[in-house]
Amino acid sequence: MKLFIAKYGTALAGLAVLIFFVLFARNFASQANLLNVLKQMSFLTILALGFTFALITSELDLSFASLCSLAAVVTGGLIYGGTYWPLAILAGLAVGTAGGYLNGLLVTVAKVPSLIATLGSASVANGFAFMITGGVAFVGSWDPAFLALARGRVHGFPVLIFFMAAAVLVAWFMTKRLKLGVHMLATGEAQDAARRAGVQTQRMKRIGLTLSGFAAGLTAVLLVANLSSAAPQMAGDFLLNAIAAVLLGMTMFEPGRPNMAGTFVGALIISVLGNGLVLLGAPYYLQDIMLGLIVIGSVSVSASVLKKAAFSV
Repeated sequence: MKLFIAKYGTALAGLAVLIFFVLFARNFASQANLLNVLKQMSFLTILALGFTFALITSELDLSFASLCSLAAVVTGGLIYGGTYWPLAILAGLAVGTAGGYLNGLLVTVAKVPSLIATLGSASVANGFAFMITGGVAFVGSWDPAFLALARGRVHGFPVLIFFMAAAVLVAWFMTKRLKLGVHMLATGEAQDAARRAGVQTQRMKRIGLTLSGFAAGLTAVLLVANLSSAAPQMAGDFLLNAIAAVLLGMTMFEPGRPNMAGTFVGALIISVLGNGLVLLGAPYYLQDIMLGLIVIGSVSVSASVLKKAAFSV
């Protein structure tokens, strides 16, 4: 029973929150609102999955939100300037991926702690985002085919939900079924033992941070398509939410360890909480207070069972 509570207690608490809002928040259980929750959480989920890849190798990435904003203004700026939108998408993905890879080089080659390296690269990315835009947003007439990437529907369901589902499944498959994922997990769990066993631990760290950057680039493209605009720091609000989702996910399924299923449920709980509080008419600051408490509580619970504090570097 104790093991069951340890693995599924947070998920059950999230289910209780969901039931509470169904009973007391007007229109929460409507089909339109539930689809909206799933659509809005897709951005948070994809970003959080990327952060999970980095954390699995015991490295932090605090630059993913800034890289996402930079990739967004590059994508939006190119489309605004007349570039064919598929090329702009590739550019946005390349910016995010390159930023993540550079983070990996700073950590594994220059031996800069990931906390410092990614804080620095976040500042650099913010600076470039403001330089490209001049501090204003790119807003224009966007190609309908590009906008359909985020606004389209498949059998009545927002296409963003399918993007999110695919990202979750791919991330889970990579970490649970591929040799690459096993090596990344081994690197995060016991780096010295993994290295002695032949695992290229530094390469695994670079891959984890690069995947985090790629997720930032993908989220950027979807954000631009959804909002029809691109602005510096447009993904800034996702930073704490994504970290909270990952830490909350570490309290379930595999207590004390970052895992993709936990990250998805963590993102779902945070999204439901935010939506429900809005429908209840709660003050806007209450969501920030709840988010902070979730982060503190998640770290406390995870640290109590974590063999190696990956996020304490």
